[in-house]
Amino acid sequence: MDSRSSHLLEVSVGIENGEFKGNNKETRPGRTAHSMSSSSLRKKSDLQLISKVRSGVMRNILSNLQEVILGTKLSVLFPAIPLAITAQFYSFGKEWVFALSLLALAPLAERVSFLTEQIAYFTGPTVGGLLNATCGNATELIIAIFALSQNKIDVVKYSLLGSILSNLLLVLGTSLFCGGLANLNKEQKFDRKQADVNCFLLLLGLFCHILPLLFKYGAKSSEVIGVPTLSLSRVSSIVMLVAYCAYLVFQLWTHRQFFEAQQDSDDEEAEEEAVIGFWSGFAWLVGMTAIIALLSEYIVGTIENASESWGVSVSFISIILLPIVGNAAEHAGAIIFAFKNKLDISLGVALGSATQISMFVVPLCVVVAWIMGVKMDLDFNTIETGCLALSIIVTAFTLQDGSSHYLKGLVLLFCYIVIGACFLVHRSSPNEPNILELPIPSTTNKVFRL
Repeated sequence: MDSRSSHLLEVSVGIENGEFKGNNKETRPGRTAHSMSSSSLRKKSDLQLISKVRSGVMRNILSNLQEVILGTKLSVLFPAIPLAITAQFYSFGKEWVFALSLLALAPLAERVSFLTEQIAYFTGPTVGGLLNATCGNATELIIAIFALSQNKIDVVKYSLLGSILSNLLLVLGTSLFCGGLANLNKEQKFDRKQADVNCFLLLLGLFCHILPLLFKYGAKSSEVIGVPTLSLSRVSSIVMLVAYCAYLVFQLWTHRQFFEAQQDSDDEEAEEEAVIGFWSGFAWLVGMTAIIALLSEYIVGTIENASESWGVSVSFISIILLPIVGNAAEHAGAIIFAFKNKLDISLGVALGSATQISMFVVPLCVVVAWIMGVKMDLDFNTIETGCLALSIIVTAFTLQDGSSHYLKGLVLLFCYIVIGACFLVHRSSPNEPNILELPIPSTTNKVFRL
């Protein structure tokens, strides 16, 4: 029996015994838009030198370090992690701690996605899909929990709102714009089924945000606004979580074909198998999550100092800067696939992340705050809720015909720029800095206000 025949026999025996889960095509998890988007920023590891190490334990450790730390194009940002810890330990300027921590979150968020996909190779498509549905926005959730522990409810609302807006307008807009310019001579089409499902859920989340706002303004007595609005928000959050569970059933069981990214022959050949073991991936995932938690604590504790030092409001930092840096890897992957005229993947990343934050992370934060005794509701104030409503409506109109061109993306980008300008000049309190209030260099104390 030749070596090829013996290898096939070993594989068949392994499958019969329940082994080789990570390599069996039928048990391999479907390639979702999120996993394919994250894989676009990964680098192929060269393990030739590591394979010469005699010690099996040391070879395994070096192989894991090579795959996890150096296996991403964002590995150049990993030094920001020790720099942020050092800046915090030696009490450097808090704005430096904030900036370094924010930069360090970009590669960590991408690596969490990578490790989740590696674990999914061994757990099968269903558990892998659940892991992706719950860990896909782990960075935002961890930051929100630390902000809630410090009773910074506005930071929680601003950061989650910013994540939704950046996915709907910035990521989707850039993807459609770049994809349209790169494929001027091609007709760009995408499957509307997935987009319709996500838009329906986003409208449900918007409905749950608008009602507490209307309830507050419709109340006759200002003394009774707080408790009813809070109770309505908690009930609505439970409904949103139930709806998200129904969405998972729809996505992972009954209509899985809507959400699995379509692959061509090149993608199937390039599709990677598991490169690290199950327990190694789990240990790395726990370690990465712990580092994200530490950096999130730094960010929450220094955001006001960065706001004062940079002369911009907390709302602008939370709504614009945090989502852009924290989700940079995922955003870049969506744009790369738009260049390749694979809009289904780009839409899956942008709309999927927005839906996950709106229908899972936001209501979960309300429930967690309820358990912690913090009074967080779904009232995001008038300007914030208005921006969310208009963004969802504009996105739904953009995707209604199942086709795309660069002008649609440009309009979405312009909408995001206007929203960014809005929060640049908006201050939630009179003491917040405004970058557009510039002192006039003269003997008088006049202030130029734009």
